[in-house]
Amino acid sequence: MNFINPKIKDLQQFASEKKEEYKNARPFPNIVFDDFFDVDILNKVADDFPDLSKRKDVITYNTQDEKKLAAKGESNFSDSAKIFTHYLNSEPFLKFLQELTGIKETLLPDPYFDGGGYHEIKPGGLLKVHADFNKQQATMLDRRLNLLVYLNRDWEESYGGHFELWDKDMKGAEKKILPLFNRVAIFSTTDFSYHGHPDPLTCPPDRSRRSLALYYYSNGRPKSEISTRPHATLFKDRAGKKNDTIKEPITVKDVLYEITPPILVRAAKKLVGKG
Repeated sequence: MNFINPKIKDLQQFASEKKEEYKNARPFPNIVFDDFFDVDILNKVADDFPDLSKRKDVITYNTQDEKKLAAKGESNFSDSAKIFTHYLNSEPFLKFLQELTGIKETLLPDPYFDGGGYHEIKPGGLLKVHADFNKQQATMLDRRLNLLVYLNRDWEESYGGHFELWDKDMKGAEKKILPLFNRVAIFSTTDFSYHGHPDPLTCPPDRSRRSLALYYYSNGRPKSEISTRPHATLFKDRAGKKNDTIKEPITVKDVLYEITPPILVRAAKKLVGKG
């Protein structure tokens, strides 16, 4: 089964041709592809996408910073989504990402879809500008890449839902991406790669913004990409919008987590699990 648009004859060659564009993109390494996947396969994935508000094993976010729905793992995946996402976690696709991004450390997928998988935003929903969590909690691997596949047919500009990439100083969005069907956004995740969907969605009440999210990891990363400690999602205020987001204070637990070597953190988790 060929998951990629047949017009792309050689995926590795395609990655080689696009890697300079990826590396030099602003405000941080990223790229957007239209019509990247085989349209018949992606139509099936989109047709099978459920209304997450009516399903179990779904996380509902409803705060000032985020109003969205996210499925847990594969429990709500259709058969078509399972086949498709398993390909996105496979060796050929990982080699494509490695070549495209120039990441030297070996890329690893997340078959548990921890935070990834089905995402849905209803009218009025949003996701404020943020930097992603930088460590996978179960493995302590470093989060390196996000891949977003949009599944929204006939999506109009007036509906909003743009995916925005912001500069490091939070002065403005340098790129705004409308979440059109078969549009793919790939970007490097660091402690300074600020992104989000910060304005409330204005689509009709019978529509929603739907996507598949894939995250990729490595064991280690360049020091220039990290701040002083492992952290959860870091929401950031946009320029001119005071108190745009909720700021969570650093706790004693955070400090201890920062100074404790990962091997001891994992050992402590095992002891807690046995208790």
